[in-house]
Amino acid sequence: MRQKIAVLAAAVLVLSLLAPAAAGSSGSGTATTTAAEATQAECEYPLEVTDATGETITLEEPPESVVALQPSDARTVFEIGAEDRLVGVPDNPGVADLETDGIESVTDGYEIQHETVIDLDPDIVLAANTTFDSDIQTLRDAGLTVYQFDEARSIDDVRENTNRTGALTGECAGAAESVQWMDDRLEIVTETLEGTDRPLAYYPMGADGTTPGTDSFIYDVLTTAGVEDLSEAASGTFYPKLSEETIVEEDPEWIIYPDDSDEPRMPDVAEATSASQSGNLVAVDANQISQPTPQVIYPLLEIVGEVHPEAYAEASADMDGANETDDENETNDGESENEDTIPGFGAPVAVAAALAAVGILARRR
Repeated sequence: MRQKIAVLAAAVLVLSLLAPAAAGSSGSGTATTTAAEATQAECEYPLEVTDATGETITLEEPPESVVALQPSDARTVFEIGAEDRLVGVPDNPGVADLETDGIESVTDGYEIQHETVIDLDPDIVLAANTTFDSDIQTLRDAGLTVYQFDEARSIDDVRENTNRTGALTGECAGAAESVQWMDDRLEIVTETLEGTDRPLAYYPMGADGTTPGTDSFIYDVLTTAGVEDLSEAASGTFYPKLSEETIVEEDPEWIIYPDDSDEPRMPDVAEATSASQSGNLVAVDANQISQPTPQVIYPLLEIVGEVHPEAYAEASADMDGANETDDENETNDGESENEDTIPGFGAPVAVAAALAAVGILARRR
């Protein structure tokens, strides 16, 4: 199925691959104007903020050393371009794709190594909401400044956490640019899906029927991608367990699951659903879908491409129209562009990038 939609999706996928801060891109057209504005977002110090534990912390100046305790902390720091300040990162599969060579490991798997963090003596320790209170207290008792983030339960929360990470690391411009990068693509998705039917989808997380509930950011990603979520039929709102009867009776048309397993982890009865019988299975990157960072845009776009290929194709035309503004923008040396190009690319490079994007999706499945 990926091959069927790959050509239609290529233009938007190329745009989605241009992560702003990490890639250091500076395209033209509307995106360039927005990026230029974003780079003007300067952090202000002293900074005084209150975290999820109710602790008020103060940073007198931009930190020079940062420890990220959880994968989402590290991924966000990389995404906004503040990785040069990282002195400690977790050592587990959640950061396996990040360039962490030369950065101290501060966990053994998912267990935080307190003494390692304390010895690093960072200016700020970033702790996602999944960090145990006891770990945070141990580090604070040692005199470290620790900021614990609120639970991300929506894409709005992802934006907020990204901007807060920018403020805490002295990279407000990079954070603003990352958020704008998200919003540009979300606007495309929203316009593209307007008026389309939304099929029922099931996101299984275990054989016991666990699924992200309506009060989770994964639910927000799924519904923004143009599906109704089966979790709406569950009694809980965070990570409820769907009964076998509900799965069979509701009969989802699509099954979307994280690719850290070869097959969906779901109750056996789900194999009798229309989704399973029709082969309507979408595997998305487990780290990108399960961690509240700007990278949630990647699986969101992939879901749209699989479930709504015709609507997704229309976005390519929208991108062509937007790129016409390139002709009116100046290049870095003051000369105007004369070609219609995807922001940040000349025409030949854009074609190559589109083909690469298609290959990436084909391999991911």
